[in-house]
Amino acid sequence: MSLRSNRVAEQMKKEVGEIITRKIKDPRVGFVTVTDVDVTGDLQQATVYITSLGSERERAETLKALEKASGFIRSEVGSRIRLRRTPEISFEFDASVEYGNKIDELLRSLHEDK
Repeated sequence: MSLRSNRVAEQMKKEVGEIITRKIKDPRVGFVTVTDVDVTGDLQQATVYITSLGSERERAETLKALEKASGFIRSEVGSRIRLRRTPEISFEFDASVEYGNKIDELLRSLHEDK
């Protein structure tokens, strides 16, 4: 990614996190944390990586609610960040947190076995 797309990604991460916590009133959206935003080099598309508490079903509902609200979130981001064209937003779950927890658990179990 270029320097500009990195700056846009960081600004979008901050703004999307604030929009989700303060503006989205959908009850399916629980405690959501924006972990990363990946913006293409031409600033046309952005993938927002999130984590959420709850069961697998609740997380799927959260993702569905965020996808439904992506137009609203995009318009809010467009009004907050000065860009010619606001990127299309898609949401994905960030599996790195769960992966890190699994690795940590494995290391603890190895340490306890010794």
